[in-house]
Amino acid sequence: MIQFNGRGAALAAAALLFATSAASAQQEPAPAPSASAAAPVSWAAFSGWKRYHGNCATCHGPDGLGGTFAPNLVNSLKTLDHDQFLNTVVNGKKDSNLTMPAFGLDPNVMCYIEDIYTYLKARSDGTMDRGRPAVTPTKPKDVAEAEASCMGV
Repeated sequence: MIQFNGRGAALAAAALLFATSAASAQQEPAPAPSASAAAPVSWAAFSGWKRYHGNCATCHGPDGLGGTFAPNLVNSLKTLDHDQFLNTVVNGKKDSNLTMPAFGLDPNVMCYIEDIYTYLKARSDGTMDRGRPAVTPTKPKDVAEAEASCMGV
């Protein structure tokens, strides 16, 4: 079960509502491992790629492959389940000399947490290649509305 610390409960609830709406609006599943680099990806996977590289790649490295300050998430998501991932992002984690800050109050992360998970899981499962997806999907209208609501626009 995910524990939300402090004031993060309201933001997390809004983010999960957005994520539920966004997940239901995915246009198509991620391509199979044998698909070409130009194969289309879902809006959630594309958005997750953008949000991951804007918020997570500084520590976790490009394409989720790890960095000097944080582990390889492509490998971690082979064993880490969805709830463990959410709990770590929301509340942070201290592991030996490494500390991941809590992002439970950051709308730039929480409003897109399911997209980030979708992207990293696709990378972990081998259904999405490294780098920017070759085809940019169209953002569904209901996803745009949910995003604006979550971000307070």
